[in-house]
Amino acid sequence: MKLNKLILSAFLLFAFNAANAQDDLMKELDSVPKTKQAASSAFKGLQVCNMQSTKLAAKNEWYFLVAHRFGDLKEGINNFFGLDNALTKIGGIYGATDWLSLGLSRHTYQKTFELSIKYRLANQMENGFPFTIVGYNTMDINSSKFDPNLYPDFKESNRFAFTSQLLISRKFSDAISLEVNPVFIHKNLYDIQPDTDRKDQMAIGVGGRCKISKRISFNLEYAARLTPVEHEYYHNPLTAGFDIETGGHVFQLVFSSSQPMNDVAYFTNTTGRWDAGGSIYFGFNMYRAF
Repeated sequence: MKLNKLILSAFLLFAFNAANAQDDLMKELDSVPKTKQAASSAFKGLQVCNMQSTKLAAKNEWYFLVAHRFGDLKEGINNFFGLDNALTKIGGIYGATDWLSLGLSRHTYQKTFELSIKYRLANQMENGFPFTIVGYNTMDINSSKFDPNLYPDFKESNRFAFTSQLLISRKFSDAISLEVNPVFIHKNLYDIQPDTDRKDQMAIGVGGRCKISKRISFNLEYAARLTPVEHEYYHNPLTAGFDIETGGHVFQLVFSSSQPMNDVAYFTNTTGRWDAGGSIYFGFNMYRAF
C-alpha cells in the first residue's frame, strides 16, 4: 500500500513538473520574435502621376508603357481640347530583381531618350520600419537637331541631362499613402537665356494616393523648385489623376500643368499653371505587365 502511494506521489509530481515545463516552453515560444512582413506597396502604379512612386516591377517582370499628354485643354475646340497637339512617351521597364528595375523610354519632347534605374533601399515593415525608401536615377539624351548658329560651341556631351531622386513613402492605411521626393537635376546644356534656367537645380516633390473605391484611387502631386529664378518662364508642376486598376494593368488618367513627361523637363521646364492664365494638359499613362 505504501509502495502504491509512493508511485502515485511520484507520478503526480512528474505530471506537475511536466505541466510547468510545458507552460515555460509555450512562454518561450511566444517570446520568440515573429518574422516581420513587408507592408504591401503604398502605390498601385509605378508612378504617382508623373512622379515616380516607390513601387517596383517584380523580378523578371516586363512592363510596356505608353503615355500621352495632349495639348492645352483651355484652348477648347480650337485644338480639339488638346487632341491636336499630343506628346507621346513609349518605353519598357524590366525587373532585374525584386529590388532593381531598369527602364528605357522615348519622348516626343526634344526627341528625348530616357534611361532609368530604380532600386529599393528599405521596405516599410508591418509593426516595424515606417517607410519604404527607393532610389531613382535618370539619364536623358536629347536627340533633336541643334542650330549651329545658336549653339556654335555645341558638343555631343551637351545632349545629356540627369536626375537623382530619393523616394520616401509611407502607407498609412489601405486607403491613404504619402510620398516625399527630394530631387537633384543636372543639365549639360541649358536654355539660351541664362536668367530662365539653371545648370543644377534642386526640387522637393510630394505626392499622395487616396483610395475611393475597390479599383479607383485619386492621386495628387506637387514639386517645388528650391532655387527658382525670379520672373522666369517656368513654374512648379502640379498634377492630379486617377488610378484605374484592371486585370492586366493600371491605367492612369492625368491632368497636369506639365506637358513634357521626362523627369528633367517635368521638374524644371513646366510652362503651365492651374490658375486662370495658365495651361492644363490632359493625358494618360498605361502600363501592361508581362
